[in-house]
Amino acid sequence: MKPSSQATYRGIIERFLAKNGDKDVRHVTIAALDAKFASMHETPAAANNLRKALKRLHRHAKKLGWRPDNPVDDTDGYKEGKGWHCWTDPEIQQFRNRWPVGTRERLAMELLLDTALRESDAVLVGRQHRKGAELHLHHGKNDSLTVLEIGPDLAEAMAAYDSGNMTYVATEYGRPYTPKGFYNWFKRACVKANLGHCSPHGLRKARSRILAEAGATTLEGRAVTGHKTDKMFEHYAKSANQRKLAKNANAKVANLNGKPDA
Repeated sequence: MKPSSQATYRGIIERFLAKNGDKDVRHVTIAALDAKFASMHETPAAANNLRKALKRLHRHAKKLGWRPDNPVDDTDGYKEGKGWHCWTDPEIQQFRNRWPVGTRERLAMELLLDTALRESDAVLVGRQHRKGAELHLHHGKNDSLTVLEIGPDLAEAMAAYDSGNMTYVATEYGRPYTPKGFYNWFKRACVKANLGHCSPHGLRKARSRILAEAGATTLEGRAVTGHKTDKMFEHYAKSANQRKLAKNANAKVANLNGKPDA
């Protein structure tokens, strides 16, 4: 795992151990685990994260011969909500109207939207990543690389705002943002644009949606977003406009049959 993921799982495990560390792993039952997860029903994401952590631990116990099975395998995960809100096209335009080209906020939004980067990666993007009309980017969470042409909206925002630093978006003191600091600053910009329900990560979902609506294949979409699997990209792209996708699909059928789409 990446250090950030290690820290997340370590926190989950240590909180669990504080109350359950004295129990013998050989006596853990499926019923006890189900009861534990059920007690967390109000926070399904946290329950699922604990389930993932315990699944890894019990798999290790099985390898060590401490027990013949992995009891977590027979428990059920929770269905989570939709997660981060996916920005709509009108919301993107509303943000642009509030923060015109030449503002730091506009550059940050265009950078997130054009690259589909997580904020933890976006805060590191700077001049060193630009090669002509391309950005050579790294996705830290899964250690993947993407090479993207700079889109016209991002190019315009980059030309109009210069942080004076190596990173394209820096604090008012000229320092790179921390991921948390960037999130809080950008969230305030959303609130000022009357988009308090929107977040930086929602622009990653918006890029996936836009790619799907444009007819990009899953493989093509992953080449932009850096997702390692089809399943993850499809999860992010599932908010694509179904009417638009259906129309595109019917148009392809009509072209195949040599008839114009009605």
